[in-house]
Amino acid sequence: MNLRIVRNALWLGALALLAACSSGPVRRVSPPAASIQQLTVNADGSWKVDLRLQNYSSIPMRFDSAKLALTVADQPAGELQASPAISIGPESADVVSVAFAPAVAAKLAVAEALATRRTVAYTLKGTMSAVPEDAKLRSFDVDSRNTLSPMPGLQGVLR
Repeated sequence: MNLRIVRNALWLGALALLAACSSGPVRRVSPPAASIQQLTVNADGSWKVDLRLQNYSSIPMRFDSAKLALTVADQPAGELQASPAISIGPESADVVSVAFAPAVAAKLAVAEALATRRTVAYTLKGTMSAVPEDAKLRSFDVDSRNTLSPMPGLQGVLR
């Protein structure tokens, strides 16, 4: 009788192990994030914004577009629009550069931050469109807040 119980327990354990192996990796799609990795003020007053796109999903995602309202030091700067069309691996990030013509008040806020060597707060609010692997296009809301600091030795650069 004891041998029969042990044999049944071994069979149940083997079946449970086999069932666990058949499920494969978890496919989790999480909302991506966007932030500014670097903001460079060009000689003509326009900006080059290096936008960091973060994929928090457990599967690769292709980022098709971003429409993000940028506010710097509580001053509306305008809308960043990008069509990166890049694939970002699971739980990874990549950077795309966006040429940007900011509003005058935002230009002044960034110029002051650079001149006084102080940090400046910014917000990004809008949507990003991304396609999870083997799925349809999805739109994700973005609402992030952060700060940028002048970089020593790099004229006109905030990170």
